Amino acid sequence: MLEASNRQIAALALSMLDLTDLTDTCTPEAIEDLCNRARTAFGNTAAICIWPRFVAQARAVLGLNSAVKIATVVNFPSGDLPVDAVLEEVRQAVADGADEIDLVIPYRAFMTGDEQAVRVMVSAVRHACPRPVILKTILETGELKDRGLIRSASHIAIQEGADFIKTSTGKVAVNATLEAADIMLTCIRESGRKVGFKPAGGVRTVADARLYLTLAATIHSPDWPMASTFRFGASGLLADILAVLEDRDAVAGATAY
Repeated sequence: MLEASNRQIAALALSMLDLTDLTDTCTPEAIEDLCNRARTAFGNTAAICIWPRFVAQARAVLGLNSAVKIATVVNFPSGDLPVDAVLEEVRQAVADGADEIDLVIPYRAFMTGDEQAVRVMVSAVRHACPRPVILKTILETGELKDRGLIRSASHIAIQEGADFIKTSTGKVAVNATLEAADIMLTCIRESGRKVGFKPAGGVRTVADARLYLTLAATIHSPDWPMASTFRFGASGLLADILAVLEDRDAVAGATAY
């Protein structure tokens, strides 16, 4: 990754991008625009990531067999909903056409020592996601803070069937960090399973993307990062990707996610 050109990194990041709109003011018009922006002259983003209430609309816009997947969030952003309520969110999202479920683990309960709450939630949602629906688990690492907690949460999520482990909701003060990424990527390697990694929140430039991709390639292998094992959760990153691919200067999106 260190030797790759900016254009190469940009093209790779585009193919791994979960183009996101989880703003509280999101509208149907914004979702239509998001779907359109996910399909660029240089290729498609891996997915869009949106509120559950917009999944059916996005499916209608993108079509049934779209190369752009539809990801949605559940137990989001608090992580505090009861399991039954989360399962209802999952079932409705899948019925509406979601390809991927991004689940916030009950991280506050976990921080008080309740590991079982995480196991029960992740396992229940995994069983509610029929294959090939992908389950990503959001650990909210900026709130967990402690390396041991991040490590433990990563291993629990993997053991209970997560397809990806994801850093953050993008709704707290500290979101994706290279330190958290290092811990999570190492846990994936230790698990021996094919599990993906998704940094989310604060990845705004191709230079940022390079740092995460280089870390993943170092911990795993140079050919490990691909859309099936690595995603960026971002709203502003696409602007900088396109600027690089179009050989122009641009200020990357200043959005929080």
